[in-house]
Order: sequence, then C-alpha cells, then structure tokens
Amino acid sequence: MAELDEKKQAIIVTLKDKSVLKAKVYDNTFESFCNVKEILKGLAKEVNTNLTDIDPRIKLEYTDRSSFDAQLRVAGDILLFSMHSNIFQFDREHPAWKTAYIQKNRYNAYSGIINIYNFLADSFKYSRFDDLGYLIARIFINHENQYFVEGKRQMGMLFTNYGNEAISKQSLQVIISTAIQYSLEFDLLVPPYDTVKIATVGQAEAKIQHSRVITGKRLGFQFNSDDVLNNNSHET
Repeated sequence: MAELDEKKQAIIVTLKDKSVLKAKVYDNTFESFCNVKEILKGLAKEVNTNLTDIDPRIKLEYTDRSSFDAQLRVAGDILLFSMHSNIFQFDREHPAWKTAYIQKNRYNAYSGIINIYNFLADSFKYSRFDDLGYLIARIFINHENQYFVEGKRQMGMLFTNYGNEAISKQSLQVIISTAIQYSLEFDLLVPPYDTVKIATVGQAEAKIQHSRVITGKRLGFQFNSDDVLNNNSHET
C-alpha cells in the first residue's frame, strides 16, 4: 500500500510540475506565434505601399492558413511559418544542454517550436505536392519566454542569447526579416543532368497537366557545410 501511495504521489508531483510547465511553454509559444502573424500581416502592408507602379507579382501576400500556420508570399517564394502544437525537450546531444542556463535548471530545456520553411510559390499554385521545401530556421521558446533560433548561418549567428533575453515583437521582426532576406538570396539551381535525363510517361503527362515535376531550391544538391549553423555557436 505504501508503494502504491508513493506512485500516486509521484503522479501528482509530475502533473503539478511538468504538466503545468508544458502548459506555460505552450501559452508562451502560441502568444509569440500570434505576434508572428501580426508582424507578417503588417509587413506585407508596409512593403506593398512602397511597391506601387510595379509588377503585382512582386508584392507580398499574407495568408492566415490556420491557428498554427501562416504564410507570406514574397515574389516567387513562400515562407511558411508553422507552430507545433506539442512541447519538446532537447535531445541529449543538442548543444543547448551545454549552456549554463539549462544546466542550472533542466526544465529550461522544454520548448515550443515555430518552424520557418521556404517553398517555391509555384509549388502551391500548381499543386505540385512532390516539390521540396527547406527548413531555414526554427524558433525555440520556453516557460520563461527565453528563446533562441537554430538554422542557417545567416539566422543562427544572430542569436546566441538563450537564457539572457526574452522573446519580443522586436526580436521576432528581426528573425522574420532575416528569413525573408535569406530566402530571396537562396536561388533555385538547375538539377544535375543525370537526375532528370529519364522520365516516365506518367511524369510527362503530369507535367503537361499540372506542371508536376519535383522542384525545389538546390534540387539534387546537398547544402554546403557552411550553410548550416555550427553547433558551437550556441555554446556559452
């Protein structure tokens, strides 16, 4: 009986501690994601006012897709912002564990995630469901509203402040602007000849009907190692 009581007590403690913690992380992440939507909508309006007398295809277009998804079309690109509804803990190999902030309190390692993907606008326009998109950044937010950004070098080098700065609208504006600039500079490359030299009849018919040939930026190539954020930049 004593052992059963101990197990019940352990359940109560876990619910009080970890479950309440995760609920707080979720609330913080969702609040930031709502701010992301607000920033995207305002940015599209502001930029478009400076793009008068220009090809309308160049203008920014904001779309609120769902509670957890929003997108911004930027010329021929789409940036998809997606909040995961679950809360995660960093795996033991993640460099975040080496920070003094998490070593001080392991509960600081529980985070919500907002992902930023880069797709081609034509992939959505022509329903090319096999086209590729790339994760260019992900924002981690914890129960204390502390955050850091993990992603391509242009993103990650800006943020090595986990445990020292709470996320704000201003920091989100910088993250979003950096992501847009990165996507605009990240060009679609011609795939290697050998990867496209043979096509099936089905692929040919699909292209004629729906322009459905697998496409993505740098198709057929691996990212260069210097495109990927070095884990050491998160260490303190």
